[in-house]
Amino acid sequence: MDRRTFFGGAVLVASVSKVAMAALPEPVIATTPATAPPLVPPNGRPYNPVVTLNGWTCPWRMNAGVKEFHLVAEPVVREIAPGMQATLWGYNGQSPGPTIEVVEGDKVRIFVTNRLPEHTTIHWHGQRLPNGMDGVGGLTQPQIPVGKTFVYEFEARRPGTFMYHPHADEMVQMAMGMMGFWVTHPKAKHPLIDTVQRDFCFLLNAYDIDPGSTTPRPNTMLDQNLWTWNSRAFPGIDTLNVRHGDKVRIRVGNLTMTNHPIHLHGHEFMVTGTDGGPVPHGARWPEVTTDIAVGQMRQIEFLADEPGDWALHCHKSHHTMNPMGHTVPNMIGVDHRGLVQKIQKLVPDYMLMGERGMADMGEMQMPIPDQTLPMMSGSGPYGPIEMGGMFTTLKVRKEQKPGDYSDPGAYRQPPGTQAFEWTGALAEPARPAAVAPTAALQVRKPSGGAHTSH
Repeated sequence: MDRRTFFGGAVLVASVSKVAMAALPEPVIATTPATAPPLVPPNGRPYNPVVTLNGWTCPWRMNAGVKEFHLVAEPVVREIAPGMQATLWGYNGQSPGPTIEVVEGDKVRIFVTNRLPEHTTIHWHGQRLPNGMDGVGGLTQPQIPVGKTFVYEFEARRPGTFMYHPHADEMVQMAMGMMGFWVTHPKAKHPLIDTVQRDFCFLLNAYDIDPGSTTPRPNTMLDQNLWTWNSRAFPGIDTLNVRHGDKVRIRVGNLTMTNHPIHLHGHEFMVTGTDGGPVPHGARWPEVTTDIAVGQMRQIEFLADEPGDWALHCHKSHHTMNPMGHTVPNMIGVDHRGLVQKIQKLVPDYMLMGERGMADMGEMQMPIPDQTLPMMSGSGPYGPIEMGGMFTTLKVRKEQKPGDYSDPGAYRQPPGTQAFEWTGALAEPARPAAVAPTAALQVRKPSGGAHTSH
């Protein structure tokens, strides 16, 4: 393999021969959708590792001062939530692929083996690198053919949060789940990057998978029926478990086809970074919701100083639902009395839905097709949570040990701090008197039975 001006200006991305394959770092394959503990760096510059929600960090090997990673692009099976698996495309056994963590100034070499049914590339979204390493098939490099391995080599030049994804048949390959996170940690104390005790990251992605099927429909643009974080939908999304008083950072990247207003309950946060880098102090302000547009990354930070189980979710209400029929007629307020029994004589399993809203769906145990999910599912200590899709909880606990990411269970509110039923007297609500209009609306209609006078 010809390597020209390694880490210089003109770097060749070349296929690796079968003989050279023996020298590749062994790819590490993930088989579980659970959140892996942080990967403490075994060598190289030290850093505080991130925790990838329902994901993991890719191990590396050091080779003459270079960090070497091996990504395998391949079909994968991903559990979206218990009861539903999807046939996706991803990296190293999962979608998204493993998070890559490096330190500013690291020299990085990534081997990419293509086991997909078509060619591919990888674009290192947001990175400063030589043009030939940017990963745009046909423009900056040849496509990676099926069965071949290409090499990307560059220096991690600036700290921040980035992503990787194909720039080859992008509509299909990204719709099938091909993406991953990249975090470059600062090599020294940075004036705009604070030290945190908990550092989480996840990607926003979405799929359109017909009930009973396992394969996404890549031609769908906006009408997805599964809105996911790291290809997981609630109740399959793990909780973010932190210690009371921790400084917490959450990094979120959006590779869906629409924007997502991400909302955190119980705390204010600052947007401290984008994929363009750290945000200057004078440009930050407190928020509880930040909108993340397509192709963007947002890094938020806050002090976890309120104990409890706090919701974290997309604020588009349909994005906190699992597969739902968008063409189902609106039945709210329709009187079905006497009709259900007649229908059940013909269809014994018929159930009435939507007459009083959709909250009943959270408690129904009605049969659903294989390989799909209830529209609203998940339960808490007080009943159904009535959520799906892009939803999880931030669990803040005083008893959580430093470095302990295990789920502490449901929060028990101290006496007198929970909403309760009022059984006392209620005054009649005051309603304003109707106000007569001050002027009548005058409407002039065309005369003569025609519209020529319009």
